[in-house]
Amino acid sequence: QLQLVESGGGLVQPGGSLRLSCTASGFTLDAYTIGWFRQAPGEEREGVSCISGGGSKDYYAESVKGRSTISRDNAKNTVYLQLNSLKPEDTAIYYCAASRTNYGSRWFRYEWYTYWGQGTQVTVSS
Repeated sequence: QLQLVESGGGLVQPGGSLRLSCTASGFTLDAYTIGWFRQAPGEEREGVSCISGGGSKDYYAESVKGRSTISRDNAKNTVYLQLNSLKPEDTAIYYCAASRTNYGSRWFRYEWYTYWGQGTQVTVSS
């Protein structure tokens, strides 16, 4: 059974940091494009970051560029999203998703991803 599980969310003060994890079971993440998406209440799901299959390319939304880093640990079959200088507007449920296709500059099209995790809540508040 192919499964993605996110972890690492929580409550953090503005300016703080979190590292989100996306761990796969039933398949090897290295061959997949992995995207991180988020959805706030009443808002559409939006792309946050993406790392291509093999890890040769990464992409970031303008809203998090410069304060986030996506990376892989193939030995742990896990992709990480490091979020720094968090703001209240970063509050959302964060999801990871996997696809066998590299979408390049259109990586944020969430409807193209095949496998999804259940999400992890990130709340930025003082």
